[in-house]
Amino acid sequence: MKGHIRERSPGHWAIVLDVGEIDPKTGKKKRKWHSFSGTKREAQKECSRLITILDQGLYVEATKQTVAEFLDEWLGFIKPSVAPKTHERYAEICRKGLAPLIGNVVLSKLKTDRIDAAFTTALTTPRVDHRKKKDGEPPAPLPPLSPRTVHHYRRVLIKALGQAVTWERLSRNPAQATTPPKVERKKMLAYDVGQTAILLETLRPTRMFIPVLLAVTCGLRRGEILALRWHHLELGDNRRQISIEESAEQTNDGVRYKEPKSGRARTVALSASTAAELRAHRARQAEEQLRLGLRPDGDSFVVAQVDGSPLQPRSLTHEWVRVLGKTALPRIRFHDLRHTHATQMLSAGVHPKVASERLGHSTIGITLDLYSHVMPGMQADAAEQVDAALQHAISASRKTI
Repeated sequence: MKGHIRERSPGHWAIVLDVGEIDPKTGKKKRKWHSFSGTKREAQKECSRLITILDQGLYVEATKQTVAEFLDEWLGFIKPSVAPKTHERYAEICRKGLAPLIGNVVLSKLKTDRIDAAFTTALTTPRVDHRKKKDGEPPAPLPPLSPRTVHHYRRVLIKALGQAVTWERLSRNPAQATTPPKVERKKMLAYDVGQTAILLETLRPTRMFIPVLLAVTCGLRRGEILALRWHHLELGDNRRQISIEESAEQTNDGVRYKEPKSGRARTVALSASTAAELRAHRARQAEEQLRLGLRPDGDSFVVAQVDGSPLQPRSLTHEWVRVLGKTALPRIRFHDLRHTHATQMLSAGVHPKVASERLGHSTIGITLDLYSHVMPGMQADAAEQVDAALQHAISASRKTI
């Protein structure tokens, strides 16, 4: 394969590649032309690179499709194969995040350094709040994007451009080699036993008591709590457990019920006191619905509105923020109640494998990674217990010598 460069104007070059094929119309060799801006040495280097990928059969014909146009095409392609909520999240990242940064770049000309520069801009440049203001107030400046947000942008872009490589729109994935932003792990928040007791007693008269109870005593996720139906629970004296088979997910089209996050069902044992609270709740709920002329059954939702209809995930979150704001307890997310259960389990000496199964983690490694901050105390306790047993044995052996 041969090629050469021609200077069109200072700093601007044409790279001409002889592809070796004869054009049947002209009888001359076919050529591919590329524009390049830079020094002569850089143009020669780019020419050599293009010749190499042509020889290797990796050359991809350039198109005028922009990154924004490609991302829209990709979103349409993946829609049937991903969960609705996942597609909504990808669409928001692509259209509101990536498109303003690199959407106008021609896909075939997108390079790693261009993506890195865009991400650096996002991390360092204040944004403008384009939401409508009252009384003609000017748009307020917003802080730059967080490293965590840019990290999510990068992951989605890598996934999308990977499809561009598969479709032979690109010869390689330029996002793969970008520098990932340094993301600090979020500090995990959880209540201690005393705070948990105060929370439960404060919420006991409210409709938030049962969802909070299920979160702090069973470690259930918000979606798992809202998908629970009475036939999923066994509340007898000898068998107390919950079968987690579904999870509620809120999308722009409403609430849908899907498999739990780990992709498989699990069983969570209930304490006697939690089972008793649930039995009392079932009786109250049945009375409430009968007064409305409804007939509750095993398909009724455990956590429901007054008329028995399911509670939406966002509604539960809004109510949690509202009721927590009336207490003196630290402000935490509803999901942190699950962390509260996990932390209290591990602090009480529950084996991480048991905790992992109870929480529905796909591997014990996830549990150990998430709650490693609890482990030092557990190790210290283990060391003291082993030492106490050893010292007791040494003391006993001295008496026999």
